[in-house]
Amino acid sequence: MTPFFGELIGTGMLVVFGQGVVANVVLSNTKGHNSGWIVISFGWAIAVFVGVYSSATASGAHLNPAVTLAFAALGKFKWELVPVYLAGQFLGAMIGSFLAWLSYRQHFDQTTDADAKLAVFCTGPAIRSLGQNLLSEIIGTFMLILGILFIASPSNSLGALDALPVGLLVLGIGLSLGGPTGYAVNPARDLGPRIVHFLLPIAQKRDSDWGYAWVPVLGPMLGALLAAMVFKMI
Repeated sequence: MTPFFGELIGTGMLVVFGQGVVANVVLSNTKGHNSGWIVISFGWAIAVFVGVYSSATASGAHLNPAVTLAFAALGKFKWELVPVYLAGQFLGAMIGSFLAWLSYRQHFDQTTDADAKLAVFCTGPAIRSLGQNLLSEIIGTFMLILGILFIASPSNSLGALDALPVGLLVLGIGLSLGGPTGYAVNPARDLGPRIVHFLLPIAQKRDSDWGYAWVPVLGPMLGALLAAMVFKMI
């Protein structure tokens, strides 16, 4: 399997599980309706574990443009491969988003809350304040990338089980730092499904909130660069 397909498959699985758990919690008449934030956080942690475990051999399991950017900035990854990885990540996220929607299509039809339908696909702030929202995404991604850099260091490696501590790291970020914005901490995970929301024929859907869409893209990129700087210093 090529690195491109590794990233595509890993990110696709990430989004299928992640978007799927949000749909299960927020859409009407599902088995998991209103089961809460802890369920969503655990679901995303498992999504990361499955995605990383599935693609680690093929691509190193970045699954996130912020991870790719941080590794490239530290000289741990070739800059010429960055576009290939980003293409796999965004395409995988869009395919995974489509599959998750397909699985819950009837529940979208029975849900009248247009904001809930959008929340299945992408993040949005609990309190809309773009500067503060950007800061929240920077901090969340900084913690994610710094943790990943330590997990990926040879002296701490668990081999294939490196997927487990990364999943637990994402669980911790969701439970501790996810409240303000829904912790995108991954531009592909947010922007790819947001585009799918825009394109799909979902009944009674709202706009895709393009005025906010730059926050979960720029914030993670800035957080990744900051984490790379700190990691290099220490």
